[in-house]
Amino acid sequence: MLDVVPVRSLQLMSYLPIIGEAEVEALRAAAAPLRDARVLHVNATAFGGGVAEILETLVPLMADVGLAAEWQVIRGSDEFFAVSKASHNGLQGMALSLDGPMRRTWRHYNEQNAHELEGEYDFIIVHDPQPAGLLHYHDRSQAKGRFWIWRCHIDTSQPNPEYWDFYAPYIGEYDRMIFTMPHYAGPGIDAGRIAVIAPTIDPLSPKNRVIPPDDGRLVAERFGIDSTRPLLTQVSRFDPWKDPIGVIDAYRQVKAEIPDVQLALVGSMASDDPEGWTYLDRTLRYAGLDGDIVVLHNFHGVGAYEVGCFQTVADVVIQKSTREGFGLVVSEALWKGKPVVAGNVGGITLQVIEGETGYLVSSVEECASRTIELLQNRDLAVAMGEAGKEHVRRNFLTPRLLSDYLNLFNGLERVREATGVPPRQQPPPSA
Repeated sequence: MLDVVPVRSLQLMSYLPIIGEAEVEALRAAAAPLRDARVLHVNATAFGGGVAEILETLVPLMADVGLAAEWQVIRGSDEFFAVSKASHNGLQGMALSLDGPMRRTWRHYNEQNAHELEGEYDFIIVHDPQPAGLLHYHDRSQAKGRFWIWRCHIDTSQPNPEYWDFYAPYIGEYDRMIFTMPHYAGPGIDAGRIAVIAPTIDPLSPKNRVIPPDDGRLVAERFGIDSTRPLLTQVSRFDPWKDPIGVIDAYRQVKAEIPDVQLALVGSMASDDPEGWTYLDRTLRYAGLDGDIVVLHNFHGVGAYEVGCFQTVADVVIQKSTREGFGLVVSEALWKGKPVVAGNVGGITLQVIEGETGYLVSSVEECASRTIELLQNRDLAVAMGEAGKEHVRRNFLTPRLLSDYLNLFNGLERVREATGVPPRQQPPPSA
């Protein structure tokens, strides 16, 4: 059996002060036809990435509205996760080779994990490339998954053809494929089986709940930040797509204008990202002996709460990605009322409204210029932060994600009924 991830108890009613009674009632109404539907989410890691952060809230909320929701993670060796990381990069367009041994490694672990998948479910959601072969290697005749859904959290609109040609046959077997934006779907994907759902953040998590500024400053000071001086913060994995090297270059240009500025690069070392350690080393070497650059990660004791503190006390939050599926950290910063200077790519453009909630940039020079502008114009920074918080409240909080999944499941049930397939067996009203 795959490893089951334990989740906390969470109640939809806790979000009522944020989303309002009408939205809470709408969610319960959408969930009613799906009562006791068996839902399984499968991904590659229980911590250290955006997918895990989403699932640790979404799964218990699904359970609270009446679904039998579970979360399991696949198993793999370092060799497998090296292949899956390369696949993540290749599917986003990086020029990498996918040789025979890499293909065999991926197939081996997907087949092995498929055989470990036990139980019967009405909806199985498989997240990202790592376990994308589960359906192919699973005996579907046993009806363990009545509907199979592949959730892609990256941008596959311009993939490396070598990688896409390998993955496309596995992806194409799923009943539905979820992408963050319509154009993210790779070449040849059946448009009729695409669902578009943007990720969300949990406003009640330790990272995103309101943190008093004084508390945030105390935490930042504990890690070497001078709270009396301006602070730039980027929160991300140590990954070439997140461009921490470019962030350091932009910081150095800002520092030439504003000598007191500091930079915090705060990341997380995930179990499915062996490349992260290599890129962390490169980032540290590039930062050199500059005492105003602080590079931190979870092995320094920086957890979700500490990340929230750095976002809370930052004067400007940067997310200088060069490719980005969505970028949960952008919504996290906006939710804390911070202006964001971010790469003009992918799902970031859903969150940063140019000139309203922050600035979209395409170069180190633009990043530095916009950051200086915000540091020197406090009123503008505050106004953008307020607009960003409201934008996130309306569009990028977990209850909206729950709504999108409930609507998808209900739509699949209607497809079942329209094609004459027996409906999902529901418990009696007294159950």
